[in-house]
Amino acid sequence: MPETGADPWEYVLHIPHDPRAVTVSRRTLRLILTMHGLPALLDTAELLATELIANAVLHTKGPAALRVRWTGGALWIGAWDADPEPPGPPGSPGEPHAEAGRGLALVRACTNTWGWQPSSRFGQSGKYVWCELPCDLAAA
Repeated sequence: MPETGADPWEYVLHIPHDPRAVTVSRRTLRLILTMHGLPALLDTAELLATELIANAVLHTKGPAALRVRWTGGALWIGAWDADPEPPGPPGSPGEPHAEAGRGLALVRACTNTWGWQPSSRFGQSGKYVWCELPCDLAAA
């Protein structure tokens, strides 16, 4: 049963600049959501986290972090990376020959709310790219 009335919680997984970190992040997210009774969000959340972390690992040179936060009304998934440059504009998942931008297009297609912000407001360098999955998906 989803924890829709449960207290808020948050997990942060710091990862090295290593392509294997994408798999580690996805498996960690699966475990978190399973343990909190949110299996209805697994497939979409895994896709979103994979895209966000893959962008952080593949397009930057430093460490990254996956942040997963439950507010009781929504699941927030975000990726921090050390590069302060904003993410490129989302492309279209239907552009098979596009070199970049399909990941954020998938994020945009799977959630109504997403964005990015510089991490300097948190006292760090880099940026934070995030998205929100509303609670009604957990009840589906």
